[in-house]
Amino acid sequence: MNKQNKKTPKQTSARTNHICLPFTSEQQYSKCVADPGKYREFLGGQFKKYPELFPAKFSEGYQFHSHYQQKKQDLVLRRIKLKATEKVFAIRPSFVMRYGVARTDDVEKVLHLRGDGVAFETLVEVYGRDINYWQRMWLSLGRNSLVGTTVKDSDKLPSQLVADEKVTWLNGEEIVVATTVSKGCFLGAAIALNESAEALTQAYGEFKEEAQELDENYAPESVCTDGFTSTRLAWQHLFPAIRLILCFLHGILKIRDRCRGELRKQVLERAWHCYHAATPRQFSQRIRRLGQWAAKNLTGAVLVTVEKLCANRSHYLTAYEIPNAYRTTNAVDRLMNQQDRLLYAMHYLHGDSKKARLALRAMALQWNFHPYSARVRREDPTRKSPFADLNGFQYHDNWLHNLLIAASLGGHQP
Repeated sequence: MNKQNKKTPKQTSARTNHICLPFTSEQQYSKCVADPGKYREFLGGQFKKYPELFPAKFSEGYQFHSHYQQKKQDLVLRRIKLKATEKVFAIRPSFVMRYGVARTDDVEKVLHLRGDGVAFETLVEVYGRDINYWQRMWLSLGRNSLVGTTVKDSDKLPSQLVADEKVTWLNGEEIVVATTVSKGCFLGAAIALNESAEALTQAYGEFKEEAQELDENYAPESVCTDGFTSTRLAWQHLFPAIRLILCFLHGILKIRDRCRGELRKQVLERAWHCYHAATPRQFSQRIRRLGQWAAKNLTGAVLVTVEKLCANRSHYLTAYEIPNAYRTTNAVDRLMNQQDRLLYAMHYLHGDSKKARLALRAMALQWNFHPYSARVRREDPTRKSPFADLNGFQYHDNWLHNLLIAASLGGHQP
């Protein structure tokens, strides 16, 4: 890993003056544009249903300000001016991409394939245009606030987190991606140029900044990490009161890698028996007995690893004080596997750090809004996407419409 002391420049997600709303059809939109009375009625209904999509002070009144022709899509967009602040906002229907570059339904399949790692060159061969066109459109998804677009109510901000770093490459140089996850969604994916506590604090700080925009007093109760010192120091610096939970799975994996055959089976059964203890007292008893058994029956590297697991008892016990806390980093590992597959398909990251950051955030948002497979939906028809699981609803049945609407005002909520 490159241990240079360069810092990545502090970057924030882009705010926009576009309110993106779900119209049932282009015909409905045209009627609203033509009739201010109908438009005002529509906006009132949408604000009552989805106030998080509108700017602050909208409830204090507004007036129609102006309109302009979006020539690329032959579409008229209306602007409103808030009476309280005199700020002007444009209202965009979700069937049009930002800046009017395309109709949403015309590019949805292309972006879906890109989210599965299909190369831009292949997309150009099948769908036309050029690489820059599709790349700019895809990267634009990453300009939105990752937390604000994904979590639509501050009450839904998770208090239990999982965090880990993914080693990857930017222009052939090793970097790490500081990844924060909870409830099946990416909540942070930021670049750190090295593995120092300072670099990781800055990278994980993107999550803190976006989360505290939703709730200025937000402070998670716990975070589950591996035993890497820099990771744990970073989270303690960002949230001094946070409880750090050591991942039990990492201890298991280290034992697994040091033994084979019947011995591996015996050791892992006893170790997992400790993990499944129902109370702190029971856990302490089981892990103490594991240490006693290991001292009598194991030697060499296996014994050392088991003794280390037992020595970390107090770190594992923290999880029993927080019933809903994550006890392993499996939740982040699953999402990082998807992240890894996409990065491999892309031949990793290229260009400047800003473009790389947008690519990581675009990948994260696509995961949060991707529709579940047919098998998952058959088993449980109520499950639509990770976004819907976290928030309990979705704005639109189409994943890209849903993402664009959730990203109203760039995902920055009033």
